[in-house]
Amino acid sequence: MRRPLFLAAAGVAASTAAFGAYRFIVRPLYETWGTDPAEKERLLPGDELLATPTGSETRGIAIEAPAAAIWPWLVQMGYGRAGWYSYDALDTRGSRAREIVPEWQSISSGGTMPTSPAGGWEIAQVEPEHALVLYLDDTIVERQRVAAEAAKGAEKVPTGRAVSGAILGTQPTKFKASWVFVLEPIDGQRTRLIERARVEYPEMGRMSRLTGPLLGFGVFVMMRRQMLGLKERAERLIQPAVEPEGERSAAPIDTPGVAPAEA
Repeated sequence: MRRPLFLAAAGVAASTAAFGAYRFIVRPLYETWGTDPAEKERLLPGDELLATPTGSETRGIAIEAPAAAIWPWLVQMGYGRAGWYSYDALDTRGSRAREIVPEWQSISSGGTMPTSPAGGWEIAQVEPEHALVLYLDDTIVERQRVAAEAAKGAEKVPTGRAVSGAILGTQPTKFKASWVFVLEPIDGQRTRLIERARVEYPEMGRMSRLTGPLLGFGVFVMMRRQMLGLKERAERLIQPAVEPEGERSAAPIDTPGVAPAEA
């Protein structure tokens, strides 16, 4: 009898230690990756959309590029567009864009930044070269679902998104969520990108409490890769061309990173 009891006690102790490590060490690290305490606590555009958030994560990264060179990458995001600059199998159709596409540069409040053929985030606020605020709740999801069924012939959801969708299906059906990207100049050539995701659940069941940490860590993995992807793209396209000594470029580049329109 002693051995089974010992093993059970050891299992409980290990589980408790693992949960404690996740709650007090792992979770705080990924919820505030790249930020300082002041950035975590400060108000950002879009915070007013959720009065009592259940969860909030703020991440940041310094980019060696001006806001004007980063903004075009943000506005062209979305399924069937430039993707999310993260992991293709999970977040988009085809590959992530490696250039700025002129026809994807026009967005405005009230529009949609698609996450699937059926719909996506509502664009709540656009402050060019400063803030992009996205919003989603259960009523928007239901409205998009009805519209997609009416239209029929929707594309098949990629396998990666189907898996993440199954996990999301364990979360409460009533919710509000905001996703914000803020660009703040450090100096003339450097910019701070701050990303914040907030969610509000009126109630959470047992299953959603169990899968919540898994979903939260998955979001961090995607967002970290996305921010690094944005940094790499913006910095790569503003690097001055290396010219042979004594030679000059034929013409200056007016808008760094913007692909020329086709003739």
